[in-house]
Amino acid sequence: MARTARVADLPSFGALDRGAGNLSRQIAEALRQAVREGHIRAGDALPSTRSLAASFQVARGTVIEAYEQLIAEGFLESNAGAGTRVAHTLNTPRAAVGGEAESRAVAEPGLPESAALFAQIAREFRPLEPIPFAISVPVGLTAPADVWRRLGNRLRARGPAAPTGYADPLGALPLREAIAAYVRKSRSVRCEADQVIVTSGTQQGLFLASRVLLGPRDQAWIENPAYRGVTAIMESLGYQQGMVRVPVDAEGLDVEAGMRMAPQARAAFVTPSHQYPLGMPLSMARRTALLAWARNSNAWVVEDDYDSELRYEGYPFPALQGLDPDRVVYLGTFSKILFPSLRLGYAVVPRNLIDAFCGARVLMDRHPPTADQHVLAAFIAEGHLERHIRKVRNVYAEHRVQLMKTLGELLPRELALIEPGDQGMHLVLWLAKQFDDHRVVERAARAGVAVRAVSPMFAPGTGRPGLVLGFGGFSREQMGDAARRLAGVIVGMGG
Repeated sequence: MARTARVADLPSFGALDRGAGNLSRQIAEALRQAVREGHIRAGDALPSTRSLAASFQVARGTVIEAYEQLIAEGFLESNAGAGTRVAHTLNTPRAAVGGEAESRAVAEPGLPESAALFAQIAREFRPLEPIPFAISVPVGLTAPADVWRRLGNRLRARGPAAPTGYADPLGALPLREAIAAYVRKSRSVRCEADQVIVTSGTQQGLFLASRVLLGPRDQAWIENPAYRGVTAIMESLGYQQGMVRVPVDAEGLDVEAGMRMAPQARAAFVTPSHQYPLGMPLSMARRTALLAWARNSNAWVVEDDYDSELRYEGYPFPALQGLDPDRVVYLGTFSKILFPSLRLGYAVVPRNLIDAFCGARVLMDRHPPTADQHVLAAFIAEGHLERHIRKVRNVYAEHRVQLMKTLGELLPRELALIEPGDQGMHLVLWLAKQFDDHRVVERAARAGVAVRAVSPMFAPGTGRPGLVLGFGGFSREQMGDAARRLAGVIVGMGG
């Protein structure tokens, strides 16, 4: 004999909020909740629409609308002559009675490998608290707040930064023109505005370059050590095997080592003006060798020029791109020199790559937000950026000297040593071999000091303990106090 579905004993739903309106939606949500909580089970027959309407004291059409919505969602099913019932497809095995915690444990799905990797990257890139020695925290003399606010007020009200429709995936033309003029003058980059793609920072530029330049089985040279953002991109795209970690020495990337390790690599990702994190520039001999390899191997060079404006002893080094604009993808950012929350950077690409980068950009986020692009274009075109850079360079030069002097006085050389360098917004403080830099980071955080570990920037098995210390955006007093607390942590752990 066929089983007759029991008519569900509906729980008390309470009164509908008639003032909120949309009563059919409220009834539908009440029924969904009853199914989720197990008050109504798969296969249970529901009361007729007339009966339920009488219970709720609403029009029958209101209940019919709720039932039809739940049938469309798959919560309910209806057959002619058989009424409406909870869908049989909702009959998933229930955890044995053993407490709510056990039920959650049974239902908790395991993370896919890619999800676990992204979760780990999220933990690594969690922003540091805005205290010394977090990198790039613009305040006081290093913040462009007043000028930026005035330009924003002028341009957002009725000017080009007012709300509009979809925009060019390459970015706003006034900003691209301003960037092209700026990098030609300040960085010896050879380009026109149509080669400039506005990005949401260097990280997006690196991601676009990886997607455009690398195929599934291609290899890429990556510096060792390197910016964790580029190695994380390679890992997330499945290039763990194709990521060739080329060592760095006093002259920068060891091109001969790269040619021995992976002569047919498709691309090289480098920081030639200011190696990250160590700080040395790529020598002219190495630049020439790198570009010769790229031409002979039909490979590309991706130049990450993240903070080269801030050189304190002499002029900034010219960009590698100027030596071979047809072979180099040049990446820059305004996050460091202006403020990180701006999220605007740029890629200067060879002409035969413009459409490819544009297509990859469309699939990622269509185009960058428009309003701040026009504000930044005016900021550059009216000369504010150059004045701002000069001001920031003077402030950071003093901070750098003070920090190096203070740490040198507080820390014994057998425990910690500063990596020499004359540019950028950070220092590397090497720690003695017995230190675990992750533990030092944790202890420093408890002492109210924000630093990052250097060892994760190395290839596995080649790491060296150290700390990255930003010296921008803080007062002399804050820097001195943080240096003393950090030194106390290091001396305490090294004793």
